[in-house]
Amino acid sequence: MSTSSRQVVSTTKAPAALGPYSQAIIANGLVFVSGQIPINPASGEIEAQDISGQTEQALKNLEAILVESGSSIGNVVKTTCFLDDINEWPAMNEVYAKVFHTAPPARSAFEVAKLPKGAKVEIEAIAKLN
Repeated sequence: MSTSSRQVVSTTKAPAALGPYSQAIIANGLVFVSGQIPINPASGEIEAQDISGQTEQALKNLEAILVESGSSIGNVVKTTCFLDDINEWPAMNEVYAKVFHTAPPARSAFEVAKLPKGAKVEIEAIAKLN
């Protein structure tokens, strides 16, 4: 794939990438959003201490990148959720369901040993363009 057939997406309304990756890439009519942890882009910090607040912020970050790319939450076709404690899945799911309430996307959820910056949740997505 040549670089001309893919476009880098970047916005200051979501946290900057913490490493050598893009916030998102547009390719073949799809937006591939990198995993979003609950960093408040205004402060650069994880402010919420509980899984509900962290899930809400991660989804806000995801949505900001989708909007910048010309897509939206309603166009998400697949998400992957990473949790540092799978026992917090019900609380994460409650917040997630408020955002993806109509025709939710396909999803996978996993417990992982650790997430960047000590986050409790990270969410990545694939969406179609508007």
